[in-house]
Amino acid sequence: MLRMLALGALGYLGYKQYQKSQVDPNGVAFGEGQPVGSHRNAGPNAMGDKPQRKWTKTDEHVDESFPASDPPGNY
Repeated sequence: MLRMLALGALGYLGYKQYQKSQVDPNGVAFGEGQPVGSHRNAGPNAMGDKPQRKWTKTDEHVDESFPASDPPGNY
């Protein structure tokens, strides 16, 4: 019984440590040096995961419009 309790406690502590290592303090994919908050700056340099393809002007406009509900007016 004592072994089961010790194994359960060890599993719980391991799981809590795993959860702590997975949480981003911002809650979103921010790049290095970005301010803490709920929104990141626009552009590929502010992203945690860099785009796999070339960043276009349309990509920039769409990124700048988030989280606004209206798209940019220059389409």
